[in-house]
Amino acid sequence: MPLRLAGAVLPMVGRVRMYVCGITPYDVTHLGHAATYIWADAADRVLRWHGHTVTMARNVTDVDDVLFAEARRRGESYSMLATLQRASFEATMAALRVRNPDHAPTAARAVGHVIQLGAALLARDAAYLRGGTIYARTSHAATAAGLDHETAVALSTEFHDHPEDPAKEHPLDVTVWQETSDDEISWPSPWGEGRPGWHAECAAMVLSLFGSSIDLHCGGADLAYPHHACETALAQAATGVAPFSRAWLRAGAVAIGGAKMAKSTGNLVLVDDLLREHSGAAVRLLCLNRSWAQGWSYSPAQLDASGALLELLYAAAAKPGGESGVAALPAALLDDLDVPRALDIALEDGGQAARTLIEILALS
Repeated sequence: MPLRLAGAVLPMVGRVRMYVCGITPYDVTHLGHAATYIWADAADRVLRWHGHTVTMARNVTDVDDVLFAEARRRGESYSMLATLQRASFEATMAALRVRNPDHAPTAARAVGHVIQLGAALLARDAAYLRGGTIYARTSHAATAAGLDHETAVALSTEFHDHPEDPAKEHPLDVTVWQETSDDEISWPSPWGEGRPGWHAECAAMVLSLFGSSIDLHCGGADLAYPHHACETALAQAATGVAPFSRAWLRAGAVAIGGAKMAKSTGNLVLVDDLLREHSGAAVRLLCLNRSWAQGWSYSPAQLDASGALLELLYAAAAKPGGESGVAALPAALLDDLDVPRALDIALEDGGQAARTLIEILALS
């Protein structure tokens, strides 16, 4: 039985190529981050359970204006800040039983690949040069994402793609290589000193690791546009191969107090704070006991309920029998990663079915 995601059947044979949009390492991990990586980890584990060889990459965006600004605010080097925050993130992921990726590419190590991507786009007339900056022609990405022009411009502004830039042929074109001034962090290129654009970083990392396409791309729902749409447009324009990704898993956003959890709104729930009083398994179950695409609002009572539900699952696992649910349970997980249905099966049948669910989803 193949995996089905968002209504689309995704047959796979043997190897699965999987990419997860990772962190920008400038601050500690909040629950919204964790939910995305827990869902990606669940997909990885379900595929492995069904006999697939998964090669998973999770990147680190350590070339980013937000990171540079935070480093300046703290009076630290950006590389030191990135190293420390990455170590903190990885410790948190370990506590949540999120597997280490097979590859952990960084934007800093991918600069040369971004330069190759920029050259490929220029050669295919999918990008143009203004001074020392390369802009890619990506206005069609908004249409592909089902967005009208006004909405796309608003999102482009929110994600610092500068649609107002007068050098652009179209407001929704994005930067592949950004010219920098003398006092900015930069790398040499055929077009002068500069640094990569965000969308180009992920496109270049995927292409350099996996070739022209992948099977599953994971990230937060808020990254659908402009990031995922433009990343796709860049990769497909450079290679001529479509689709860039056969399937997408975009985990629903986590809100608190009616607003999306984000540093900009100051409404963060830090995972390390939760782990002081709750197990990593309880936090995992909190994130997984719902549809992966569903946005949701966090409250402490939900985490308490998750811990209580986990105890019921452990009690069910201690019972004899449960063999009848073992076949139905993995099938539920292949059907759009339906954890709530799998959990119902495990709790009803108990025994081996419950133990199997605990093993597949790393809830021990």
